[in-house]
Amino acid sequence: MLLTLCALITALTCVSGVTVVTQKPAVVTVRTGETATMDCNLGTVADWNAYWYKQIPGGVPQYVLRNHHSYSSPIYGSGFSSPKFTSTHQSKSDYRLIINTVEERDSAVYYCQTFDDSAKEFGQGTKLIVTSSSLPPPVLTVFPPSTAELQSNKATLVCLSSQSVPFADVTWLTGGSPVSSGISTSTAVHRPDQTFHISSSLTIHTSDWSMDQLYTCKVSLGSQTSEKNIKMSDCIRE
Repeated sequence: MLLTLCALITALTCVSGVTVVTQKPAVVTVRTGETATMDCNLGTVADWNAYWYKQIPGGVPQYVLRNHHSYSSPIYGSGFSSPKFTSTHQSKSDYRLIINTVEERDSAVYYCQTFDDSAKEFGQGTKLIVTSSSLPPPVLTVFPPSTAELQSNKATLVCLSSQSVPFADVTWLTGGSPVSSGISTSTAVHRPDQTFHISSSLTIHTSDWSMDQLYTCKVSLGSQTSEKNIKMSDCIRE
């Protein structure tokens, strides 16, 4: 069942007939202790439950709660309860998820889901980003291109970020100016030590690397930012 659920969520928006579940906003950013809200419209479905799921990048979806316009209160999944999580409805097809006194661990993507006849319909998800001035800055490690790769006229720089929350903005700079191409950044991986790792690579031409230009990996978590520089002359060659 989880595999089926994951496959459906990966598809983001499932369409059966004319039913489309929509969520807004796409991203919610709040500080610890504040309240986060996100909305879901069930489309043409007007008399089914609205289900909410939480998914941390790299993890399986967790059932948070379900609500119906006839319920006096939501029905909760294991590990979720009121008053931390609650849900309201504005109509038979409009529902809201409310997360009170948010914490860093609430950062995740939240999906709304309902049914249309025999099909499960998912919204595109709302990303909740919880920031705090007490968040430790990300720890960065930057790796130079391998000697073997340099023989192929390209050079790949890799930046590994270790952080306490799953979402971060990763940018690359050269000589202080943003780089717009050759960048590939992974989604976060949840580690056994409860940290999250994000990997970002920048592919450049060997000649650019040989010019000893300064490259910078920059990772931002709310108000916390870390930078790590690398250039050819700083690398120890074996």
